[in-house]
Amino acid sequence: MPFSNSTSPPSVTRDIAAGVVVFLVALPLCLGVAHASNAPLISGLLAGIIGGIVVGLIGRANATVSGPAAGLTAVVAAQITTLGSFPTFLLAVVLAGVLQIILGLLRAGFLAAFVPSSVVKGLLSAIGIILVLKQVPHVLGHDTDPEGEMAFVQPDHENTFTEYARLVGDIQPGAAVIGLASVALLVVWGRWKPLKQSPVPAPLAVVLLGVGAAAAFRAMGSPWAIERSHLVQVPIANGPGGFFDLLQLPDFTQWANPAVYLAAVTLAAVASLETLVNLEAVDKLDPLQRNSSPSRLLFAQGIGNVAAGLIGALPVTAVIIRSSVNLNAGGRTNISTIVHGILLFASVAFLPAWLNFIPLSSLAAILLVTGVKLASPVLVRQMWGEGRHQFIPFALTVAAIVLTDLLVGILLGLAVSTGFILWSNVRRPLRVIVERHLGREVVRVELANQVSFLNRAALARVFDSVPAGGHVLLDAQQTDYIDPDVLALIREFDERTGPARRVEVSLVGFRTEYRFEDRTQFVDYSTRDLQTAVTPAQVLQILKDGHERFRTGRRLTRDLGRQVAATAAGQHPLAVILSCIDSRAPAEIIFDLGVGDVFNVRVAGNVTSRKILGSVEYAAAVAGAKLIVVMGHTRCGAVGAAVDLARSGRTAAEATGCQHIDHILTDIQQSVASAPPTADPLPPAERAVLVDTVARRNVQHTVETMIRESDAIGRLVREGRVRVVGAMYDVATGGIEFLGGPSAE
Repeated sequence: MPFSNSTSPPSVTRDIAAGVVVFLVALPLCLGVAHASNAPLISGLLAGIIGGIVVGLIGRANATVSGPAAGLTAVVAAQITTLGSFPTFLLAVVLAGVLQIILGLLRAGFLAAFVPSSVVKGLLSAIGIILVLKQVPHVLGHDTDPEGEMAFVQPDHENTFTEYARLVGDIQPGAAVIGLASVALLVVWGRWKPLKQSPVPAPLAVVLLGVGAAAAFRAMGSPWAIERSHLVQVPIANGPGGFFDLLQLPDFTQWANPAVYLAAVTLAAVASLETLVNLEAVDKLDPLQRNSSPSRLLFAQGIGNVAAGLIGALPVTAVIIRSSVNLNAGGRTNISTIVHGILLFASVAFLPAWLNFIPLSSLAAILLVTGVKLASPVLVRQMWGEGRHQFIPFALTVAAIVLTDLLVGILLGLAVSTGFILWSNVRRPLRVIVERHLGREVVRVELANQVSFLNRAALARVFDSVPAGGHVLLDAQQTDYIDPDVLALIREFDERTGPARRVEVSLVGFRTEYRFEDRTQFVDYSTRDLQTAVTPAQVLQILKDGHERFRTGRRLTRDLGRQVAATAAGQHPLAVILSCIDSRAPAEIIFDLGVGDVFNVRVAGNVTSRKILGSVEYAAAVAGAKLIVVMGHTRCGAVGAAVDLARSGRTAAEATGCQHIDHILTDIQQSVASAPPTADPLPPAERAVLVDTVARRNVQHTVETMIRESDAIGRLVREGRVRVVGAMYDVATGGIEFLGGPSAE
């Protein structure tokens, strides 16, 4: 099916109406681009027909309209002059189309994803400013330059700004009245609800107003009568057959001319670049925020340019001006693009005389209002708020396009954006983190996504800063490309420089073609030697450091698979943590621990019992854990239930039907201050404070109970071999408070 989206009757009607509007705007633009390119006028119209019908059918690029582009005028004019004749230039257009077909088949449209958003947004704003600046003279009837001439320097050697000096003495009253009335009608149409919801597009109403007013002024005579130079001027053929007489064929005798192939490469490169950037810009304007296929559009434009070269048309590319008019007129699918191409063909072949009654000032009003919408101050403020790395490329793109032409502006914007990317990469090519693992400190170096030769010096400085006897971990898990010079530096440090300074090097994430095998040479899990060497105070500090990493989002890099393999034969945990079963309080994550680092006992309300005491005794007395942590938490459901039942005088079995919960809640209720039962509920804020207070008391009670009821734990505490502490974890903030305990003095 050739149409890209919904083809329901309302959608088709809306797209047809938008196609009519785009046709009316495209007509003078096609003529103006041909005039500015020093090409036959009919070549511009033919390019518009091909861009609408051929590219519209094949490309299916949502609302994007293709045709002759103002951004190509300088390139086209230069190539026509260089090649010496228009037929020879047409041969270059055919070859450029073949190159674009190849690019489309190779899916080179992915390059569109590399165009920075600052350049795309700069393009939109610049086109808006140019439309405003260029259309004001046409709105007032000053038509000395062709409609569609968008370059800063004009064919008459004036520029965009000096043209305004000539405007003062060359305002055509009739055209000016029509232009200003058209702008007013567009503004009112967009704000008055009955007109806004009308099925008639506002631009079409503007054109009808212009044609009617021009007829009235013609009857009034001078000075109101609108002269031919202020009207659309379509070449008039002698009937449909005469239209085909206007076509030109390429000069195939020049196939061996090297200049033709150079021109073809130039045209293909420039047209493809403009297409990709304009397509990105149009997709950003699309109210439905759809993504078109850039590779498909390149392929379609390649076919279109082959056809253009064969019949005597200018090369086609995606055009931001016509596309934005299409969107503003309600166009949502390629139907509007195809309709505009069909109307261009029909008008040139059958109705050229009728089209020549349309005042240019009416069409200029449509483009002027479109430009105001594109050059939005809101967009400028947004780019300013995103920082200089976004605003400077945006502003330079705008300035360059306005003061030169579209191609120069895009290239400058891309160059500046690339410069910022390279500068940022040179300044911060690496992320260096000193990680405190259980066994030792490790300098972890995260390589960037693209590591170029510009990053070699920064990496060398990092290597030099690693102390003798230290350890460095090179992390390339997020890296797609590493320059050969950088690879040579890494290999030299790994094989020669590092070993000479007793620096151990670990590697992770390097791609296969770089010939580095993943290896971890430091201990990142609890071993027997480490467990024997550390003191209870040191283990507590390890947990505190781990929690700080959790709280700040700087968790250690762990090879969990390696830890599983290393701990399969035995375990030597440093601590045992008694915590609640609450899903918001996972101890290993809160303390940033790995496989085999701690024992973990979980029970609702972090209460103790004979079975739990047995587990903790085994962890400390047999397995060698140096620290026992009882960790409660805020907003605890078990504690809340214990408080509510204690105040109501009911049991858990009576309240919930669960017969075993009483064994847990009864223990917690020892930390609830006794008070007569009452049916009155506490206010939410007061209840929350009470629940957290009881949870804290419950932790302290559990710590005391462990030491009192377990002879083994009590003995280890008295001997200083084990420490028992309480902790309260805040589920709202992620913070933790250690409460100490009898062993903490």
